[in-house]
Amino acid sequence: MSTISIRLDEEDARLIKEYVKAKNITISTLVRDAVLDRIEGEIDLQLYHDSMSAHRKKSEVISFFRRHDEGT
Repeated sequence: MSTISIRLDEEDARLIKEYVKAKNITISTLVRDAVLDRIEGEIDLQLYHDSMSAHRKKSEVISFFRRHDEGT
């Protein structure tokens, strides 16, 4: 397991300590979850932009419903 150090001013440190105490979690859990959520969100956003770019280059309409003239 690795250790990462961050520098915080006293006010931010106090806020974080009060928050984790109220939520009954560790600072490590809070920071890990926040960072991983941020990374995941950015990856999701990038995948969305890539998909939209590909769609604009080759637009296709996809439908999951049958048209009436295709029969039953």
